Amino acid sequence: MAGGCPPAAVVALAALVAAWSPAARAVPEEEQDPIDLIKRNFVYGNTKQEVNVYVKAFTNSPVLVCVDLARSQEQVTDPKYLWIGPDGKKLKGQTYRNPTETGKLKVKRFKESMSGAYTCTRSYKSTDPTTQEERDVFEAYRFRVYAYREADRAYQIFVRFTTKECELAANDRFFEELKKIVNNFISDLMCHITESSYKCLSVRTPTQRLQPQLFVTFQVNPFAPGWEEVCQQVPYNCEDATNTRVEEARNRIEEFFSEQTYALKHEFQTVPTIHYVDNSFSALQIDSCRPGFGKNNITHQSCAGCCVVCEPGTYSPNNDVTCQICSRPRVRTEEEEPPQANELLARGQSASEVGSGAFPACWNGAEEGHAANSPITDPSG
Repeated sequence: MAGGCPPAAVVALAALVAAWSPAARAVPEEEQDPIDLIKRNFVYGNTKQEVNVYVKAFTNSPVLVCVDLARSQEQVTDPKYLWIGPDGKKLKGQTYRNPTETGKLKVKRFKESMSGAYTCTRSYKSTDPTTQEERDVFEAYRFRVYAYREADRAYQIFVRFTTKECELAANDRFFEELKKIVNNFISDLMCHITESSYKCLSVRTPTQRLQPQLFVTFQVNPFAPGWEEVCQQVPYNCEDATNTRVEEARNRIEEFFSEQTYALKHEFQTVPTIHYVDNSFSALQIDSCRPGFGKNNITHQSCAGCCVVCEPGTYSPNNDVTCQICSRPRVRTEEEEPPQANELLARGQSASEVGSGAFPACWNGAEEGHAANSPITDPSG
């Protein structure tokens, strides 16, 4: 039983049911796949369409290349590159946003407030082979860069127990003790049981008799008291750590119930009145997104399942999985005070996003803002 639920937990439930018994879960240019190119850590532009790029929050972005893939090996004369960030400002010359001379851009520790349109204009000299006239050629490449997070997982558990009758007083006590036992052996993972309930229904058995059963359900949640301290140890990888913990809790619970079958067969001469229904365990994964993020598998097909920063005109104030459309975007006057930090947080928006080219929630700032600063370095570094 290495790595599983403690043997004491199985014994505890076995004793519990006995006490109430009378007897005892690289493609061509026109088909560029952003995710495929990201794996190679380079994303090329496309003059024909905007290229979507997805960057996991607090990680380094892939290298954005100011040229399309098909022309990346061509030699051009006197090439120049001009990058414009989500705030509408030139990136060149900024100490923390300085693209390379070859038109490449890489962002370190990407934040949701840095999401938005990154546009690069490439210019170079072209000579007409007939007239030998020289002219300037301009090409524009637009990247739509989105921050995303992994979805926070929880599991809804479903399990059944037989009982003597639905009105049995022991049913309630059994249910409360069951929750204590399960909570006890997942508490070290900073997980706990929430939204628990049960109902008693009569089930027709293969022998055509009606058998009362307790239909138990509860949610395994990874945010038990103390989870914040655990996340502080891995602040930029909290979702992954949280999901690992809740997955382990789900596995322990499944193992715990599967061992009930063995215990009933080998530790009881008479089957207890309240006992586990073999193979009745099932688990449903439930995803949620942090405020300011949501899922949209149609808009973000290349990052299906990701919690992507909400688009302009949408917001997510809670842990839902979808961004809601703003019904009445407000426009702040010059005399009106900007929203407080707690108000922005409720809309899934940081203060640096107000009035910027980053993706705002439902506030259209009247003053000029900027996306959060983050060092942009030479890709070779």
